[in-house]
Amino acid sequence: MVKQTIQIYARIKPTKKNAAVYSINNEQPTSGALELVVPKDMADGFVNNKRECFNFRFQKVFDQATKQEEIFEHIAKPVADSVLSGYNGTIFAYGQTGSGKTFTITGGAERYSDRGIIPRTLSYLYECFTQDSSTMYSTHVSYLEIYNEMGYDLLDSRHEASRLEDLPKVMIMEDTEQNIHLRNLSLQQSANEEDALNLLFLGDTNRMIAETPMNQASTRSHCIFTVHLCRREPGSATLRRSKLHLVDLAGSDRVSKTGLNGQLLTEAKYINLSLHYLEQVIIALSERNRCHIPYRNSMLTSVLRDSLGGNCKTTMIATLAVDQRNLYESISTCRFAQRVAIIKNEAMLNEELDPALLIARLKQEVQCLKEELTMLTGEARDDQLTVEEMHKLEESVKTFVDDPDPGVTMTLGPDMRKIHHCFHLLKTMILGNRSGKCSHHDIQETAAAAAAAAIPEEKDIPEHQTTEDVNKLKELLQQRDHEISVLVKILKKEKKRANDATMQLARISDVQNTAKSDAKPGNDDPASTGPVQYMTRAGPQLSIGKQEAFESFVADHEDHHVIEDNKSLLKQRSAEAKKLGEQLHDAKQKINEFKKQLEVRRRQRAAYGVIGNHKDVGVEVDPVEENLREHIEQEKKIYKSTACHLKALRTEIEHLQLLLERAKVKLHKDFQKWWNEEASNVQESKDEARGHTKTLHGTSPSSSPGTPDFETLIPKPAWSNTVVQEEPAADLSYSPEWKALSKSSLSPSSIPRTGDKQTDADILAFIRARQNLLNRAGSLQN
Repeated sequence: MVKQTIQIYARIKPTKKNAAVYSINNEQPTSGALELVVPKDMADGFVNNKRECFNFRFQKVFDQATKQEEIFEHIAKPVADSVLSGYNGTIFAYGQTGSGKTFTITGGAERYSDRGIIPRTLSYLYECFTQDSSTMYSTHVSYLEIYNEMGYDLLDSRHEASRLEDLPKVMIMEDTEQNIHLRNLSLQQSANEEDALNLLFLGDTNRMIAETPMNQASTRSHCIFTVHLCRREPGSATLRRSKLHLVDLAGSDRVSKTGLNGQLLTEAKYINLSLHYLEQVIIALSERNRCHIPYRNSMLTSVLRDSLGGNCKTTMIATLAVDQRNLYESISTCRFAQRVAIIKNEAMLNEELDPALLIARLKQEVQCLKEELTMLTGEARDDQLTVEEMHKLEESVKTFVDDPDPGVTMTLGPDMRKIHHCFHLLKTMILGNRSGKCSHHDIQETAAAAAAAAIPEEKDIPEHQTTEDVNKLKELLQQRDHEISVLVKILKKEKKRANDATMQLARISDVQNTAKSDAKPGNDDPASTGPVQYMTRAGPQLSIGKQEAFESFVADHEDHHVIEDNKSLLKQRSAEAKKLGEQLHDAKQKINEFKKQLEVRRRQRAAYGVIGNHKDVGVEVDPVEENLREHIEQEKKIYKSTACHLKALRTEIEHLQLLLERAKVKLHKDFQKWWNEEASNVQESKDEARGHTKTLHGTSPSSSPGTPDFETLIPKPAWSNTVVQEEPAADLSYSPEWKALSKSSLSPSSIPRTGDKQTDADILAFIRARQNLLNRAGSLQN
């Protein structure tokens, strides 16, 4: 058992705004200090006794220029090492919204170097698995999201959810030993780093994210990414099970500052409430004489029960925004961290016996004891007595009972079967004497019944034994049915994987064919060139107007340059990987060639020694062989270094692919949101134009629902704006603007054409109606 307080670290988010005054002191190797200065407000008067300097202690304070790699080395790597040793571990980030919690835990989507704690920890764990080949590891991954005090499984493979509410809800169950179990939370096995990163990407795409005044991509829920690790040494009956929680808490929102409303306000209420309950648990744990800890107040504190004052090594990262307007929130975060640092956890090594190995070992021990007993007694014993042994025991019991000597004994030996059988015969005789029916014939009948029970036949099987056999057969049948159902599920899952792999291969071939068709000259199809490829591959075929809108939207999007840079970087890394693969192949061929030459040289020397009868041939050092060995060692070094470089490049390529896929998904969501907003704006402008038309004509417009409104499709000329903004027709004769406008005349030939027949016809009809209205107004005036 290891007693350890929760380790606290502070990280300051980079800012370009007016930053507050602060200072960092990391001179001591095991602790750091942070000082925040709050300037006095002159509006409070000359007598102002407010506190100006706030000092806080942390294990280490990371300034604005700190890289993600340094964060992993100092914070996450020690926790990952303890998880590999068999201890539970937890890392959680706490801070206000927009302070960099998600960037620290998950990472950024722009550059490969912006990877967060989760992807770096996964890479480090699987690297350790590869190096420690003497130990067997198995890993499972779960991803839980707590949104508005409801748990959702982000990795559920049985549901293809378009909304968060469609995902299966996770329920909290508690056993008699107060251990928490999460119902409907799936555990996905990850055999390698690629599978684990794919699961992480799947969960991140399902997370609840919204735009707030404080953060453009604010996570509106608590997310817990858990890695379950099982470690076993070959030949050992003990297992080490550990789990690593990587928690990204939602940021607290001060409603008076952010001005949230609607759904965002509801989310902020739940977030602040759960963080309040978390602070209550921290306060209760920091008090010495506190008997009850309110873990059950919220789902977050229930899930993190082991991490807070339990069997776990916990680390907290306090993320701070040092902007002048967020200074008091940063001070509140530091105070919370100081309270967390008081809590002590008792981490234990999670070892347990493997039930299957233990049962096999006990069976083997029983068999060895039976063999030893057979060697000591000199005879092999069965489970039941034979008929001859029963007859001998019957005669021995009869002789023992009929003998008048009270000191006579009956020797049976160290055999409990014979002892039990003799007691059974004596009990039968005593019961028979009490009823006055015991005789030698009764003893024979008893022995015969025992013999019949020892060697049962099919026609003499008792009814209760038949019922037991039927029940056993039913249980065996149910067990076989269960095994068959499990095998059928496994078969379906493998079939689904095969179909997914086939679809992926077909998709890759389609992408390659599209790339080849794009490379041909004269290809002017807008749906296959430029940014429109994102939409045509990801969704259904769009209309030409929507494709052009998407193309212009992508060109003006803020992530366009990032996507292009990642694409060029991915292309460059792929070329480097291809080149390294060729070098690896060449090095392997050289090694094989040198080995063949070395083998031929050894055979020649051996043949020379046999023919010439030279005994010192194997002892002498051959310079040719030494040269070949040196070449082989040199090529092996080149091969190993190239393989390591290629492995690193593959990891970077996979991460770049995930970043591109994530950027595409974000691009599609942003475009759909923009498109819907533009459509709603166009509809509102249509409704306003129709309302003005009703005011002028006094009747509803006669255009059909299918006819598009040309006023929303082409820009309005100056004269059309003048007509729409005028007063009703009853007052037109008294308006000087109307008089000036009635003198002007517009001919149909002076109006520019759009090229669309229907639109041009609507424009001409509008001009004729306007001219008629002007003529009517002039006649009324005259």
